[in-house]
Amino acid sequence: MDLMGMMGKLKETQNKIEETKKRLDSVLVDEQSTDGLLKVTMTANRKVKSLTIADELLEDKEQLEDYLILVMNKAIEKASKVNDAELDAVAKMDMPMIPGMENMFK
Repeated sequence: MDLMGMMGKLKETQNKIEETKKRLDSVLVDEQSTDGLLKVTMTANRKVKSLTIADELLEDKEQLEDYLILVMNKAIEKASKVNDAELDAVAKMDMPMIPGMENMFK
């Protein structure tokens, strides 16, 4: 077992993960209410980029709050799936096999 080689590979994988995280800032995820009255766009790193609210929702504070909670949670879930899939792919592809840790990324 080449410990220095493994350490280098771990550092390389860490750098690739950081690059992927930066790239995910430019991957946009869109979500909207079923009637299209509220729309959210966020990055795959779960940062809100835009929010569009139909005028009719502004007349009912409680309905607007319900819409925001529902649509934001759906957008966060979708962005999290993209984020997790991208980071998992980098980790699985580039991680060196360390004895006893074979199942760590499954």
